[in-house]
Amino acid sequence: MENLISETMLSYNEYIAKLPEGCQNIADCIRIDNLSAALKSILEFSEGVSWLIDANNVLEKNSFINLLNTEKINEFLIEINNGLEIQDYVVVADMFEYEIKTFFEECTVYEISGNA
Repeated sequence: MENLISETMLSYNEYIAKLPEGCQNIADCIRIDNLSAALKSILEFSEGVSWLIDANNVLEKNSFINLLNTEKINEFLIEINNGLEIQDYVVVADMFEYEIKTFFEECTVYEISGNA
């Protein structure tokens, strides 16, 4: 069990570290009118942050606490969906570059010790 927890924490930390670059990539794809790549990346982003929330909840149930503002993430997902529905890609790109990227740059990661 300890190995599974450590592996989950490691995967969580690695994904958090990659999210800011991914957010910037989505914004850039939208701005150069590469919507197919942007939409694919947004789908992957949505699936990835859902996994982050699930992993964080499981780790929390096992007494490994790392604050993750899941409410804010869900707000982002709703705003992204709303922007995509009305095809306001400028707003979506701005959200990824200026709000979502910054949010994930400021997220904390799990400290992994030999006891995890």
